[in-house]
Order: sequence, then structure tokens, then C-alpha cells
Amino acid sequence: MKYNISKGSMDKPDQVYFQNMTGYQVKERLKENDIIIIPIGSTENHGQGQCYGEDTFLVTRMAETVAKEVGCTVSQPIWFGSHPWPHMGMPGTIIIPEETFTNYLRAIFAGFWNAGFRKMILLNGHGQEYVIPTAIQQFGKIYQVPAVIMFVNWPTVIPNYLKDKAHGGPFETQFSHADEVEASYSLALFPEMNEMEHMEDSVPHGVFPPGHIDKGGDVYQYPIPGHAQIGAGGLEVRLYPQGVIGRPTLADASKAEEGLEVLLEYIITLHNEIRRIYPVGVLPEIDKTSERDKELVEAVIKGPLNGGKSIYAIHHPV
Repeated sequence: MKYNISKGSMDKPDQVYFQNMTGYQVKERLKENDIIIIPIGSTENHGQGQCYGEDTFLVTRMAETVAKEVGCTVSQPIWFGSHPWPHMGMPGTIIIPEETFTNYLRAIFAGFWNAGFRKMILLNGHGQEYVIPTAIQQFGKIYQVPAVIMFVNWPTVIPNYLKDKAHGGPFETQFSHADEVEASYSLALFPEMNEMEHMEDSVPHGVFPPGHIDKGGDVYQYPIPGHAQIGAGGLEVRLYPQGVIGRPTLADASKAEEGLEVLLEYIITLHNEIRRIYPVGVLPEIDKTSERDKELVEAVIKGPLNGGKSIYAIHHPV
């Protein structure tokens, strides 16, 4: 592959993760690169052969790989996420209410903004793309400070590489939860956390005929996204006790490699475009992004340790 896939940095002092860095290291990093990638995952049942943190490890390994290429910083991941209603009741799936989740995300955005990382790439690895934009919009409305926050739902970047062969993709089956597609990307990014010998399949089924409601990742762009309906299926704990929807036994890392390269290339391109448009220390213009008193915004941009104020002078993150 074009890129050297990270083998994991969450507990290493290699200056990839913000939480693993010292104050001095962060201060020096901000002089060179003030972009942070925030992996947003979940803890969710993925059957007998795939780990509960699969959605999180997908985006942490992607983020680590990009950071090692471009020199940006990565946040330790958000391990627990929002879930669509069919996920209710599945053992091992930890569901966070939408209101709690958006409040939590907003607080994280504010904290990193206050730490100097005012350009954020949110990398989503789980079917919660319906709620993350709400947190972004709430942050913008509440704080009205110059920032660059970009939300990347990784399947959206490479839909054609996630499709089945009947639609021009490399897979035998259509993309769904913990299936051939997702398991293949997991094998390409963190093979050590998968056990092919314990993977088991299920038979996907629904009430509506094909062409109306999209599958996982909305890669087929059918009129109704999978998270935008109730009544086309049922609870996974009732229909798919295996914890998977589809055939992970068909997974193979080689099926994911081309798409993974394209995905990583895009995230690197996005990072580089942010740096080009807003070099280190440069933010969108206050007059164009805020109706708050300019002196207050300038004070929070300066920061509490540099003669200014913290972002919390504007609003407490609730």
C-alpha cells in the first residue's frame, strides 16, 4: 500500500495523541501544526469474531496513519456513541442518548479550541452521522468564535469502493453492520483484533424492496438513509442475534486496500487544504463569523495564559 498503516499509538509516547504529550510538546506542535483529528467511534456488538471497539479502531488507525504522514495531532477517541433505534438491547452495545452525546461533543470542541487546536477534523467510524452535525451547529451558535470544524464520515468519502460487485465494487455482499465490508477494513487496519475462525454470518432481510432504503454507510445513495426510517426492519437483537448483518466470513484485507488508500489520500488532502487556507495561527475573520463583541472574541483567541480569556468567558459547555 501507498501508506504505512499505523500499528497503534494510543499508549505510545510518539507525539501522535494529544493526551500522550507534555505541555511543552503541545506548545511546540502548535507552532507547526494546529489541526487536530478527533476520532468518534462507539462500543458495539460486532459478533463473535470482531471486537466491540471496531468502529473506534477503524478511525483511530486511520487518524494515526494520517498524523504520521502530515504531522498533525490526534485526540484519544470518543469510545461511546449515539445509536439508531434498531441497536437497542444488543448486549455489549453501549448507547449514549443524543442530547448527552451532543453536549459531550460540544464540550470537547470547546476544550480543544481553548487548548489552541481551533481547526478540527471529526472522523466518524460509526452510524451516528445523523447527530454529529447537530453538535457542530450548536457549538457555532453558542460560542460564535472563529474555528474550522470539518466532519468526515469515512464511508461517505469512498462509496464506490464499498459497494458489491453487482454495483461496481470489490465485495460479494452489500455494506451493512459488521459484515464482509466492515470486517475487511478491520482486517486491513487492525488484524490482531479479529478472529476469522469465530466469525459467523446472518441473512439480511427487510420489509421494503431494494431501492428505497440504504444500507450501512449510505453508500448506494438510495432515497432514504438507513437512519431516517422506522418500520423497514426491526431490532437487531431480535433479528440478528449473531451481532452482524451479512457475511463477515467473506472478509479479506485485500478487498479494502484500494479504498483505504483513496480514503487516506482524501483526509491528507483535506488536512493540507485547511493548512493552505488557514496557515498556523490564522483563523476565519471575526467580522465574518461572529456577532459577538469583537474585543471579547479577540480576548478568547489570545487565551487565558497570554493576557486574554478562556472560551468559557463566553459560555460554559452545557
